[in-house]
Amino acid sequence: MNPLPLRDANGEFAPERFRIAHDDYHARHVGRTADGRQFFVTTPFVSASSPGGGAEYAARYLFDDDGALVETTIVPVGGRDGDGALPGNVTAFPAQQSAVDLLLTEVGPVTYGDITIAPFSIVQDGVEFGLVLNGPDDDEDEDEEWYWNVTIEPGDYMAFSSPWDSGDYDT
Repeated sequence: MNPLPLRDANGEFAPERFRIAHDDYHARHVGRTADGRQFFVTTPFVSASSPGGGAEYAARYLFDDDGALVETTIVPVGGRDGDGALPGNVTAFPAQQSAVDLLLTEVGPVTYGDITIAPFSIVQDGVEFGLVLNGPDDDEDEDEEWYWNVTIEPGDYMAFSSPWDSGDYDT
């Protein structure tokens, strides 16, 4: 027998899809490719304070029209050496921008705009990447209020929550 789907403190089920609204900040590289796929190019990172040190990446996620992940390209672009930036701050540097530009060029002409996608998680080189659905922790008190959210990993620099069609995120 399957357990009933979990509801959060607002009585909501986990989102099947959520919207990312194109903006001039973390969501500046979202939209559609010429062949109609949805895309998101971003710069995840592992904090310099993490065990084993930090790392910077450029990532391209491609989705079908329904928002399912169909292709992932993750490019390591250097270490994250604790240069004084707060652990959760996204940094920018020439090698990273070159990787982002290449990831965009490889998919041909793009049109920037909002996308609607499903949460996902993949592991590469022992690091979890994706727009990861988060629910209750196994060690949480069952009386504790909790809410579904989706965070970009690694780095947790974008967090989405209900209403799932708003496209808004917290940093």
